[in-house]
Amino acid sequence: MTPLARAGLLLTGTITAILATAAPALAHGADAPNGTDYRVSVTGVTPDGTDLRVRVIEAGARLELTNTGDTPVEVIGYSGEPYLRVGPDGVYENTRSPATYLNRTIVGDTALPAEVDPAAEPRWRRVDSGTTARWHDQRALWREAQPPAQVRAAPDREHRVRDWVVPLRHADGPSEIRGTLDWVPPPDAYTWWVGAVVGALAVGALGVLPAASAPGRRALAAIGGVLAVGGVAAVALAVGRALDGGAEGGAVLPALLTGPLWTLVTGVGAIVAGARVVVAERSHADFVVALAGACLALFAGVPNVAGFARAVLPTPWPPTVTRILVVLVVVGGAGALAAALLRLHAAGRRAPAGTS
Repeated sequence: MTPLARAGLLLTGTITAILATAAPALAHGADAPNGTDYRVSVTGVTPDGTDLRVRVIEAGARLELTNTGDTPVEVIGYSGEPYLRVGPDGVYENTRSPATYLNRTIVGDTALPAEVDPAAEPRWRRVDSGTTARWHDQRALWREAQPPAQVRAAPDREHRVRDWVVPLRHADGPSEIRGTLDWVPPPDAYTWWVGAVVGALAVGALGVLPAASAPGRRALAAIGGVLAVGGVAAVALAVGRALDGGAEGGAVLPALLTGPLWTLVTGVGAIVAGARVVVAERSHADFVVALAGACLALFAGVPNVAGFARAVLPTPWPPTVTRILVVLVVVGGAGALAAALLRLHAAGRRAPAGTS
């Protein structure tokens, strides 16, 4: 069996094992979108001067309410019933509120149990010991399969879809969260795909240089450098996703470990693999680069390329910055993989000649 065949077999087995172990973690992740064309904004909480902080997280998929006051506040559900209670003693949900179940998914398709009755006395169940609640709210989302009529008529313009209100009940009386839902025209995905593909081909072309020559050794170092840059971009995307999911301060690391874990892991792996190749050429360097590149493209590139065609992305910085990071991930991952496979193929062709 040639070196290329052995490397390909090992590479395939390793990626298959990673996919098998990653599936449960991916299946239990939040249902935040990888991108959307609807921008959800909070414009204010009335009355002013309350101890409430409300913001939009997960690219608009959820609202987050933090109550730092001494008295609880209730979020009112879709039938005027108490839905959530947030206060110094924790976060509670009313198990008789339809919103408790409908808001568990972004599409609101959870079946309602028999105990649901918005007219009944609330039955509170504690769900968190903190003072922050996060939930999908259908009033702030666009749930139809087709865009609104005004968007279909002029899809290249920004449109105000609706103004929305989420009622609250405070100790001092009624309150409310006010916000807007806007359609934002998506970018030209073609431009971003061209940049990613051309960059990956350019890096992959470095693999045709003879590995044993001085240019080939310099090419390997360059491939490792690009792979490391792609890894840094992947780590940045993972951190951005955690921040956009509401994590702050010391909560960022736990959010990374329970959220975009595989983007983080493959990013760190690409940094380590690329750095080792840059510092010193090592045995089996081509296989290591191929494996790291494949994992980077698969676990950090593929989940994020949707951002090429979406206007609102799940990161706290401008969408253009996020798309540049995704391009770097694709170029670093796919380009390093292609270059390493070309080098492995050349090694496989040389091996029989050396043994004749």
